[in-house]
Amino acid sequence: MNKKIIITVDGFSSCGKSTFAKAIASELGYIYIDSGAMYRAVTLYCLRIGLVAGGIADADRIVSALPGIKITFRPDGETGYSETLLNGESVEREIRDRAVSDNVSAVSTIAEVRSKLVELQREMGTGGGIVMDGRDIGTVVFPEAELKIFMTATPEVRAQRRYLELVSKGLPADLDAVIKNITDRDRIDSSRDVSPLRQADDAVVLDNSEMTPAEQMRWFRKLYKRRINEG
Repeated sequence: MNKKIIITVDGFSSCGKSTFAKAIASELGYIYIDSGAMYRAVTLYCLRIGLVAGGIADADRIVSALPGIKITFRPDGETGYSETLLNGESVEREIRDRAVSDNVSAVSTIAEVRSKLVELQREMGTGGGIVMDGRDIGTVVFPEAELKIFMTATPEVRAQRRYLELVSKGLPADLDAVIKNITDRDRIDSSRDVSPLRQADDAVVLDNSEMTPAEQMRWFRKLYKRRINEG
């Protein structure tokens, strides 16, 4: 039996990281942890009580509110994946709303927010057998992970994917607004002082601009087999 390892999937927004990571976890029988959902849940909490708006966060009040925020996951019998709970309430749909997308970068740049969630993510990864996607999983959360993947795609492709995802879920969507949101998040995520988005030195790059999900999984199987054999 192969040793259960930690697999990290980092990259730019709307590259399909979550879909890819879920597929990997399903195939290997691993646990999938959506780190982005955790930051979105914190952002939703802050939106609800007026601590962030228009991309501007009240950092001091958010830090003070952190002890009252609890994020957990539970299996979703219908999807086969996990749903995100904010203080016991399922918020899987709400955290995908545009208001959350427009404000999550402002909240996630706060050092204390990242510190709290990184600590929780590391606890979830004890013992291996997990796949986690995000912006700094391979560089900050699990720098010693056995397999790291960094995903990228052109901004135009990513915007179209995000737009179609919103439409399929019956959520309000405007392609121009989606493009702006993606380019703004790229800039903020890459330039923030705390845990900026960057490719880990030992990560393998996957540009999926012109790849189907099936092609991505074939690419992964070859990479995984090679990495396991090396270990």
